[in-house]
Amino acid sequence: MIAQLTPQYIRTRPKKAISRLISYAFFEGRPATTKGRWMNPFVLSNLKRISENKKHYKKVDKPIFILGTGRSGTTILGLVLSMHRDIGYLNEPKAIWHLIHPQEDVIGSYTKMDAYFRLSTGDVTDEISHRAHQLFGAYLSTTKTHRVVDKYPELIFRIEFVRSLFANARFILLVRNGWDTCHSIATWSERFGVTVDGETHDWWGVDNRKWNLLVEQLVNTDEELGRYVEEIKDFDRHIDRASVEWVITMREGLKNLEKFPDCILPVAFEDLTSDPIGTLNEISEFCNLPMDQTFIEYAGSILHTVPSRKTFNLHHIIEPIFYDTMKKLEYNS
Repeated sequence: MIAQLTPQYIRTRPKKAISRLISYAFFEGRPATTKGRWMNPFVLSNLKRISENKKHYKKVDKPIFILGTGRSGTTILGLVLSMHRDIGYLNEPKAIWHLIHPQEDVIGSYTKMDAYFRLSTGDVTDEISHRAHQLFGAYLSTTKTHRVVDKYPELIFRIEFVRSLFANARFILLVRNGWDTCHSIATWSERFGVTVDGETHDWWGVDNRKWNLLVEQLVNTDEELGRYVEEIKDFDRHIDRASVEWVITMREGLKNLEKFPDCILPVAFEDLTSDPIGTLNEISEFCNLPMDQTFIEYAGSILHTVPSRKTFNLHHIIEPIFYDTMKKLEYNS
């Protein structure tokens, strides 16, 4: 479906559907493995023009970023938040981030140049900061919204970078049971992986670009996993790769929670789906969002408890570290 729009979404707040279509067509871009990539030259050209424009757009105040591991419920959380009257929602606007910092594209959707999972304060320049504020400000102006929600899970490795751009940013760290997340990643990659002009495009990037960078830049520097980097590099089962990504991402989240406790709110997917109203009230308070009854009622109508997946066999190298991470996140293995 285009821009995650459903009949119920459109009926609930028709103007929000227009905002989502604007996001999809003019700001987000289409990454590898998705349809509509013919739009990218137009989207990137438009964003470049905006970033170089001397016009002053709307001030970007307290932007909200949804972080975590892909397939952990980040999309549904973003979609629910998009219904709030004050919010404009960007679903993985990698075209925007590619314009902000060209070496952030670990997937290979827009470039084949070197890319980095981690970006920090030292990677921010005045030019980069200007581009970020221009692009997000233009988005707010175009959609006539007050607060932006950006769902881009990989930003979990770039919190310092984002905070240097937007000092009052708020982050929602969505966590989900590792068995469910990894099963979903593996299923997605097996189902939607394609071959395009001789290149493999799947969860692991263009011709394994994301997987190779993840191993080189994240696994290699991890105190435990780094000892097995050569073996992990050769993992070829989607489920084993997914478990590595989940472990690395969740560990990063736990570290960031200790480092930035005032601007990161941990939210369990299981709490979001079993108690949507209570969880969204907590999120709204943390993000300084005013009460919006339509938003709350919509969330209550579409969020439902999701049955847990069965456990599966993991590679012997990752298995004990996976279980340890589950324990630290307070999940019963």
